[in-house]
Amino acid sequence: MLSRAGFACLVLPLVVAPLAAQAGSPAGPVPVSRLEARRAALLDRIGTGVAIVRSADEKDIESDYPQDSDFRQDNDFFYLTGLETAGSWLVLVAHDSLPDQVILYIPARDSLQEAWTGPTLGPGPDATSLTGIADTRPSRSAKKEIRDLLSTPGTIFYYPRYGGQKDSTLLRELGVNDSLGRAIQKRNLRALTGNLRLIKDDDEIARMRRAIDITAEAEREAMKSARPGMWEYELEALIEYTFRRHGAERVGFPTIVGTGINSTTLHYDKGRRQSQAGDLVVMDIGAEYGYYTADVTRTIPISGHFTPRQRALYDLVLGTQQAAIDSVRPGITIGQLNGIARNYMKQHSGDLCGGESCDRYFIHGLSHWLGMDVHDVGDYSKKLAPGMVLTVEPGIYIPAEKTGIRIEDDVLVTGTGYDLLSKGAPRTALEIEALMRQ
Repeated sequence: MLSRAGFACLVLPLVVAPLAAQAGSPAGPVPVSRLEARRAALLDRIGTGVAIVRSADEKDIESDYPQDSDFRQDNDFFYLTGLETAGSWLVLVAHDSLPDQVILYIPARDSLQEAWTGPTLGPGPDATSLTGIADTRPSRSAKKEIRDLLSTPGTIFYYPRYGGQKDSTLLRELGVNDSLGRAIQKRNLRALTGNLRLIKDDDEIARMRRAIDITAEAEREAMKSARPGMWEYELEALIEYTFRRHGAERVGFPTIVGTGINSTTLHYDKGRRQSQAGDLVVMDIGAEYGYYTADVTRTIPISGHFTPRQRALYDLVLGTQQAAIDSVRPGITIGQLNGIARNYMKQHSGDLCGGESCDRYFIHGLSHWLGMDVHDVGDYSKKLAPGMVLTVEPGIYIPAEKTGIRIEDDVLVTGTGYDLLSKGAPRTALEIEALMRQ
């Protein structure tokens, strides 16, 4: 690989920057009208104060060991700007009596850097046309100008945690922890953006539908190819090939393919075991498309057919899941859905688990929010409302029998009930066995 040090003396002329926020991405740019509506909704929730959203940083290819690419944008920054530009800042200033302000700070273009990473977007008309933000400025002036905005008493909305670490550096650089510390009230912006992102708009739902359709196709391809003796990494490779082949730019989370005893480990992702005849295989997978991820799990018999006991346990998990899915509607909570699922499993366990309820082997929660993150942000106590997307995923895990079964689907809450987004992946035992015979 060419070293940048040996290239430092070369300066190339700037070329025209790509006129798309996700240049070349199959998902395309986020419509400006959607970006403007999201920022307006956030400003409304802020009331009065200054909100700061930073972009993600590039990984260092020399020391950070990037496994996919050296950059993925911060979710909230992308949600509000649609841009994939590192080193950027979004500042929203909400006033009680004056017009609100939205300022986008992005790095000025650098011909030497662009020789390595391609044309970039700088402040100016192109950035405005892509984001709907009229006020775009070079990022080198961001910290000083933000400090000036904070020179009078008020409230700063920011992320106490950034990149997995406490964001004390930001406050220190802005002087909030010293000279301004007593005058500025500090609020966690995550609570506002998290609940805003809970309700998906039409662009978000379209991206999620595509991510989920791609993931369902990968589940089908894996079912058709699975056979005793395959290594877990072979199925993983087929799944991720299918993702990329259909336009997913990365996985939403590490692919889980667990055979035999590994099917009982919830987040097993090493992929190192060779399957054996009679194994069950848990495939918990999710393609990311346009910054939105799917999360679909199917459990299949590697030999192509379930044993009678495997089938009985599988049908119990499936019935449990269907009872919960049928209960999805506006006004109910995830906690209530979890109770419905567990009650169903208790009432229908029979003697499958030694005279005890099989829910003793259901060792995780039923649902989580889904969106830009696989375990997406948002208050879990909130009642379901149209536009929310959640998973429904009961399971049974019996290590003594090397038996793990999880069935997970992605569900969109509608005005009257639900839309099963992941219905493209075979779910019943008969459907799975029929596809595997192909």
